[in-house]
Amino acid sequence: MSDEQAVRWLTGVERDAWQAYIVASLRLRQRLHRELTDGHGVSLADYEVLVCLNLSPDKRVRMSELAYQLGSTKSRLSHQVSKLELAGLVHRCADPDDKRGVITELTKAGQDLLDEAAPTHLRGAREHLIDLLSPEEQAVVGAAFGRVLEHLDDLDNRRDTLTDREAWQSGRMQTP
Repeated sequence: MSDEQAVRWLTGVERDAWQAYIVASLRLRQRLHRELTDGHGVSLADYEVLVCLNLSPDKRVRMSELAYQLGSTKSRLSHQVSKLELAGLVHRCADPDDKRGVITELTKAGQDLLDEAAPTHLRGAREHLIDLLSPEEQAVVGAAFGRVLEHLDDLDNRRDTLTDREAWQSGRMQTP
């Protein structure tokens, strides 16, 4: 069998679904980013870091776990967290249980910014996605992307045990 024959090309319906997902998800993230930066001076990526910390026990998490939760690389996240730390929104310290590890924790200023920005983000999530879907469509989207996340966790030989993370990434999170 040649490489050409092994490829399962997308049908018209599959291609339309894939293209709509790619373009809509990128444009949705751009819109949410713009609303957060215009209203609160925080990027969507930084907001997501603050949310993940807020959902973690004691509002702190190891950098390696935070990178995994955000789908980021450790080096990219380290640069991002450095900027957040300079702004006083997070604080990093050595992991007392493993001196090789670093823990990032949400500061009071970070919590205050998150509390202020959350209504803007949730309004945007509703206006630009959730309220456009029927309850049945919301359930299908949640189930479909939950299955995608499980598949990707399986490929990484990792199953998430943080129910808040699952809720955040599946879009079922209601408040930060």
